[in-house]
Amino acid sequence: MNFTLKAPGPGYTCGPATKLDEPTKFTTPDGRRKTQAHMTWTVTCTYSQFRALRYPTCCLSLSVFYSDTLVTCPKCSCGCQDNSTKPGICVEGNSPYLGSVMNGQDKNGLAPLVQCTTHMCPIRVHWHVKANYKEYLRVKITVTNFNYGMNYSQWNLVAQHPNVNSLTSITSFNYTALNPYGLMNDTALLWGIRHYNDYLLTAGPDGYVQSELLFRKDPSTFTLRAGWAFPRRVYFNGDKCVTPPPDAYPWLPNASTKSTVSVIVPLVLWMLANPYF
Repeated sequence: MNFTLKAPGPGYTCGPATKLDEPTKFTTPDGRRKTQAHMTWTVTCTYSQFRALRYPTCCLSLSVFYSDTLVTCPKCSCGCQDNSTKPGICVEGNSPYLGSVMNGQDKNGLAPLVQCTTHMCPIRVHWHVKANYKEYLRVKITVTNFNYGMNYSQWNLVAQHPNVNSLTSITSFNYTALNPYGLMNDTALLWGIRHYNDYLLTAGPDGYVQSELLFRKDPSTFTLRAGWAFPRRVYFNGDKCVTPPPDAYPWLPNASTKSTVSVIVPLVLWMLANPYF
């Protein structure tokens, strides 16, 4: 017996069905009666982002309190505006034709109707290192919907960061720790609060949700160097987000000075040691 899972979307592959010896029993809502299924099978299905979509669906941007540099999502993360093979189309947010384009969109189609951006992603996750206290680090996360054709209900966000095990408090989001590596806790599952922000609206002034996380710093591991304060990976609704390259991360204020001195000092020493220079 073969199964095809069409909801919540494509990308699911299911294995063979195994018939259980005892059919499933169901209890009525009032708890007074039980009903029994005629037969019950168990099926295991797996999800693959590459099978589901040809293009990524989200990207990550970064910023930090000590730098004016905004590390934007990589260009063409989810497609390019001038690429005829990109999924769907894009429309400017202030376009007078926005309403007519949305009404003419195929509601059953999977191609998003996104706002025209350099990254062309339906979802952007922004990670901002907001403050560095003596014992704590504060981070602000903003999830923005650039898709005019879809609301995201019961969305979820997964972030991998080495300081997750020291998460002290979180505002506006629910949180639970994931332990994919046993005792090592470096993965956080975040989702919205019911009836408050578990419904991410379509692109527009209200098409975003945000939260602030407070991490306790471990002196033995904490550093602001080499992008340590930024997440290693981010997933939105199970899809991996495109991240900026490490060399694009904001540098510490004195990072460029140190790199220059390290080159000049050996040159000066060589000149002093060479009397014929």
